[in-house]
Amino acid sequence: KDGQEIKVQAAQHFCYNNSIVPGWRETWTRIQVRVWSTAKLKVTVVNDEQDLQELEHFSIWKLVQYFVREQTNEATVSVSLFNNKTCFRVDPSDSRTLYAVQPSRHFDVYLFLVFLAGLLLFFFADSLSRSQVFYYSAGMSTGMIASLIILIFVIGRFLPKKSPFYVLLMGGWSFSLYVIQLVLRNLQIILKDHWHLAIGYSIVVGFISFAVCYRYGPLVDKRSINILSWTLQIFGLLLVYAGIQVQQVALAIMIAAFCSKNMEYPSTKVFMLYQKLKPKKLEPRHLLTEEEYQRQSEVETQKALEELRKYCSSPEFNTWKTVSRIQSPQRFADFIEGSPHLLSNEVSVHTQEYGLGGSFFEDELFSTDEENQEEEEGWETDDDKTYKSRAE
Repeated sequence: KDGQEIKVQAAQHFCYNNSIVPGWRETWTRIQVRVWSTAKLKVTVVNDEQDLQELEHFSIWKLVQYFVREQTNEATVSVSLFNNKTCFRVDPSDSRTLYAVQPSRHFDVYLFLVFLAGLLLFFFADSLSRSQVFYYSAGMSTGMIASLIILIFVIGRFLPKKSPFYVLLMGGWSFSLYVIQLVLRNLQIILKDHWHLAIGYSIVVGFISFAVCYRYGPLVDKRSINILSWTLQIFGLLLVYAGIQVQQVALAIMIAAFCSKNMEYPSTKVFMLYQKLKPKKLEPRHLLTEEEYQRQSEVETQKALEELRKYCSSPEFNTWKTVSRIQSPQRFADFIEGSPHLLSNEVSVHTQEYGLGGSFFEDELFSTDEENQEEEEGWETDDDKTYKSRAE
């Protein structure tokens, strides 16, 4: 059971029964069985109990696997959420030494961080492929992690095409991958006990990797940048898939991320086209009352006069040319300083003529249709009269 710790001796078989059906809540849930002891031990994982029985029978391949498998004081067995039963065998080096076995089901922070890193890498692949900081940091990281593989690749380029050393080269690739896996597995011990060697290796290999990246320079060609961007997007989707335990949830998030990134431009165009074709609802026009009309006219007039004063005071305005053309320069100067643009007698004359009760208002109010027709006929030209007579 989860959280239960048992202590046993000698070689034993164990099976973990998973009774929970995985759903979206188990997206970042990990099931692990921890085995540890003061003595060295080996753990062999199989699918079911039948495979455990086959381990008891002797075979050359099982013997090779037994000697290749590494002995440790602590081992962790990862249990798949979709397997109903996972079995394993523990072989301690000393049958009299106790070892403990404890299963656990917990939220895995590392899985969530892998998922988050893949999501960020997918969405920011375009900007990262053009970033010089990312170019140099990625080059240095690749050099420090895969320096042995790169060294074997460089040596292979100088070997003749028909050379027996190619067999050694293939073995070197396998050996390099094994060394990388071994270093990553014991990284904590290396950083704790041999930290000075780790720092020296990082400085030397990091400087060489930086020099190589600086020699060739960042990517400039557009096609190369696109290839790097697509590679980062694919790698980001793989990290998203690796960071989620439930396969259906992983595929759904990958499809949603792909659509949201690549369907943004078409969806924007479709929305803009819909906005243009959508029939617009006509709102009733608001008609101004007499008071609103007077208030708006006063406000807009004062606003226009202020703009005129600012323009006349600006360096762009040709003062001497304007003064030479107007009849009263002193009145123009007073207007710029803030005086009213109309005199008191001009205001009174305008009010008497166009105001309420003025002559213009009375003429418009009491004019008849016959007078309007006579005025229209008075504007007729001789050509119009000649045309009418001919038509008659």
